[in-house]
Amino acid sequence: MSEPVSISTGIAQRYATAIFELAKEGKKLKAVEADVVALDAALADSSDLVDLINSPVYSRDEQAGVIAAVAKKMKLSPMVANALGLMAQKRRLFVLPQLLDAMRALIAEDKGEITAEVTAAKAMTKAQQDKLAKALKASTGKDVNINLAVDEELIGGLVVKVGSQMIDTSVKAKLDALQNSMKEVG
Repeated sequence: MSEPVSISTGIAQRYATAIFELAKEGKKLKAVEADVVALDAALADSSDLVDLINSPVYSRDEQAGVIAAVAKKMKLSPMVANALGLMAQKRRLFVLPQLLDAMRALIAEDKGEITAEVTAAKAMTKAQQDKLAKALKASTGKDVNINLAVDEELIGGLVVKVGSQMIDTSVKAKLDALQNSMKEVG
């Protein structure tokens, strides 16, 4: 991991932990979770917002003013709005995407959930996703949310990542392994 990324992640983790603990203590976790979803959608939809948080051209006061207006317009909880204002004053808005990731992870952990990154050769039906989630829950003991991506190069099968574990049952991986073993023989 490069140093700037680890620094950004560390900053984001500290803010996320503080917001999470305050929200949990104040029984405002649901509101904070809704704010995380709303901010994530806003970052995905607005290139202007992404520019604002990443650009060094804007002053602290300009960033703080715009972020306060955005928080008011989005009706963010005071806890999140205040944290964003503080981040703007400290020139830390650039870590907002990592903050949202850290917040999602803390909230999911509190709920006893984990996320599985699943890559399939073709789109999976809801029934297939539910069956996979049930199988993963049996092995992990936690509720599993599935993030599904499709990669036709897999030919068939799945690649499942849960935490630091990866299970690759794709045809492509099996063909690659077969090719490697054939190279060793001949």
